Amino acid sequence: MLGEGIIKGMAATAKNFLGSYVQEERLTTVQYPEERLPQKEAARNFPFLVYDGNDWQKGLRCVACQICEKECPPKCIYIVKDAIKKPDYIGKLQLQPKVFDIDTSVCMSCQICVEVCPFDAIKMDVEFELSTDDRFAKLLLKKEDLAKPNKYYQRIHPSEAAEVDGRLAAEKAKAEAKAKADAEAKAKAAVASPKPPPASALKTPAIPSPAPALAK
Repeated sequence: MLGEGIIKGMAATAKNFLGSYVQEERLTTVQYPEERLPQKEAARNFPFLVYDGNDWQKGLRCVACQICEKECPPKCIYIVKDAIKKPDYIGKLQLQPKVFDIDTSVCMSCQICVEVCPFDAIKMDVEFELSTDDRFAKLLLKKEDLAKPNKYYQRIHPSEAAEVDGRLAAEKAKAEAKAKADAEAKAKAAVASPKPPPASALKTPAIPSPAPALAK
C-alpha cells in the first residue's frame, strides 16, 4: 500500500506524543527548582578531589604527581607540589599539593584528568548549579573548594566508587602482606646467621720476648 510506512511512522509519533501526557513514566517535565529529577550516575560536570578520613588536608589522595595538569587539553589545572612530605590521615608521610586550582571557566568536562590519575584522587562531580555573578574568582576553584569526602563520591557514583574502594583495599592488603613477609624473612635471616665471636677472642695472644744473651 502506497504510504503505509508513513502512516505507521505517524501512528508511532502520535502514540508517543499522547503518551507523554498520560503515562507517568513519560512525564519528564518537573517544576524546577521546587521539584528535581535524580541525577544519573553517569552524569558529570567539573572535577573534584577525593579525600579519605575526616580531615581533608591530611586525607587527600592527590600526591601532586601533576599528570592531570600535563594531560589536561585546555590547561585549566594548576598544581604546585609541596616541598616536604606530610603525614596523611593514617600517619604515612606523603607528598601533597601545596596549590591545586581548576579554572571551571575553561574546563570542558572531558574527564581525561580522571582517566590518567593513577591514585583515583580526582573524580567528576554532578553538581551543576554553579551560576555566579563573578566570572573570575568564583570560577577558579581552589584546593579547599575541590576537596570532598569519599562518602560523597560513594553517594553520587556508587558503582564506580565500590569498584575503586575494592581495588584500593586489595592493593593495601597486598602491600601489607608483602611488608609482613619481608619482616618475617629478615627476622629468620637474623636468627639463622651465626653471631660473630666476641672481640676478646679475636685478640692475638702476646708472645714473650726472648731473654737477652749473657755476655761472655
